[in-house]
Amino acid sequence: MFDKVLVCNRGEIARRVMRTCKRLGIGTVAIYSEADADAPHVSDADEAILVGPPPAKDSYLNVDAILAAIKKTGAKAVHPGYGFLSERSEFARAVADAGVVFIGPPPSVLDAFGDKMRARQVALSAGTSPVPGADEPIAIDTVEGIALAKSVAGRVGYPVIVKAVGGGGGIGMQIVQDEAGIERALKSCSDRGRASFADPRVYLERYVAEPRHIEVQVFCDTHGQAFALGERECSVQRRHQKIIEESPSAAPFFRGEEGEARRQALFAAALRVVTKVGYVGAGTCEFIADSSGQLYFLEVNARLQVEHPVTEMVTGLDLVELQLRVAAGEKLPDLSKIERRGHAIEARVCAEDATKGFIPKPGPIDELVWAGGAGEAQTNTLRIESAVKPKSKITPYYDPMIAKVVSWAETRAEAIKSLSHALETTTIAPLVTNIDFIVRVLATEEFGSGRYDTKFAEALAKRPEDAS
Repeated sequence: MFDKVLVCNRGEIARRVMRTCKRLGIGTVAIYSEADADAPHVSDADEAILVGPPPAKDSYLNVDAILAAIKKTGAKAVHPGYGFLSERSEFARAVADAGVVFIGPPPSVLDAFGDKMRARQVALSAGTSPVPGADEPIAIDTVEGIALAKSVAGRVGYPVIVKAVGGGGGIGMQIVQDEAGIERALKSCSDRGRASFADPRVYLERYVAEPRHIEVQVFCDTHGQAFALGERECSVQRRHQKIIEESPSAAPFFRGEEGEARRQALFAAALRVVTKVGYVGAGTCEFIADSSGQLYFLEVNARLQVEHPVTEMVTGLDLVELQLRVAAGEKLPDLSKIERRGHAIEARVCAEDATKGFIPKPGPIDELVWAGGAGEAQTNTLRIESAVKPKSKITPYYDPMIAKVVSWAETRAEAIKSLSHALETTTIAPLVTNIDFIVRVLATEEFGSGRYDTKFAEALAKRPEDAS
């Protein structure tokens, strides 16, 4: 096992990784920007290195500064968390070239899944079906390319969705209702992809009506073992980004014997995709489901997910510990024998105004009380993983997530009740947060019955409260 790990991230995920490292007796190194000098993840670490000014491109994405921090501290491994550099193959290669272990999949895997079109080809070759659509990028600057786009759209049926190949988080996506809108959407998404990801390539696929976002947690080691640790439901979203996740999924199409057979088929499909490219470590295979329960491959997130705690709470596993052990070359235990028990739900508490299109609302935190005074709980039934402390500030430089509040109970109804109570007894002032909105979501008939899709949350936010 490693004696020192540099955590190449910030906020709650940096603190989460450090918590496991400390339990295992591993020294920790934090990196931080000037804006995060007083952040909790800095004081949690055994050592901390300033890597640049507030903008992420000058600090948390500053590869040269991070490599210098690795060398200065003598860290033996790097945990990238999620976001930032976690799926950048060039960073993983640079870390390896420095003689340090990257705690994540090898660069070849990051290359395969960092490109949506390559990921689509991997899925097809593994016998796992993606959403019907184009299997190659569309050349938008040629007559032939536009004609191909129209042909594919006609074949799969309108509406279609145009996507930037390098996109993520809903960036570079546009729904097209008929042929008249194809050319404009292709150019718009290409321009956005070029600006946001330095990649102007686009493709299109069928737009799935009433979609649900289902993902499978996978884990693979260097000894040829691969396991699926259950599914997570991630359909409560705004701006194509998740705010509530749960495990197992409460979707009607997973109920009964037929539903369990569909679940097992989903796990098998996910494992076919990741083993096709020699996956190592933790990963998430993402699918989209239509209202009938037909599941289509979307992409692989080749890293730990924000919502990994719900899987941990229903399995009893520490996924960060498993990441560390796999990266150190150890063989995984037989995870196929792990029993998934009860139900877990995670809420992402963010500094944002749900009444105004979920606009971020950065600002200071003068008063902070978690779950009726419970503190940053880490129990079998309640977890609070925060990025802040009293007198912290949510800055405009980074994602406005403040914390994750996660509940577990024997039944889904009990888990909903527990999470609602935890949120209702939390105080974060004077920030505007999404806590009231999340409580409102949890109280709806749609969420309670498990009959909702990815458009549900944004539609609810536009409803008068007395109509919900």
